[in-house]
Amino acid sequence: MNLSLTHLSTGQAWGVLFLAGVFETVWALGLKYTDGFSRPGVVILVLTAMGISVWLLSISVRYLPMGTAYAVWTGIGVIGTVIGGIYLFGEPVLMARLLSIMLIIAGIVGLRIFHS
Repeated sequence: MNLSLTHLSTGQAWGVLFLAGVFETVWALGLKYTDGFSRPGVVILVLTAMGISVWLLSISVRYLPMGTAYAVWTGIGVIGTVIGGIYLFGEPVLMARLLSIMLIIAGIVGLRIFHS
């Protein structure tokens, strides 16, 4: 991938967007570890992940439709945060939650296929 991130193919832009969604998941899950923003080291990591996530999103919207990119970014964050909550925090695994995740995945796939 071009490290300058100034001339990306559409496929590379989707990769940047996916990475932005991963960083969104990191900061969202990290909020739990900040203990109400009382742990400065964790807060710095969360804010850094947040900044990277938004920066990567801003790069992807140069090449992808804004509505599509934003919806996919938040969708990846939602899916990652729900799955992370299940594994890290023992949140319930309910069929309704899993079905909801599947619907979000279907929406992301649809937006990827029909983004233009």
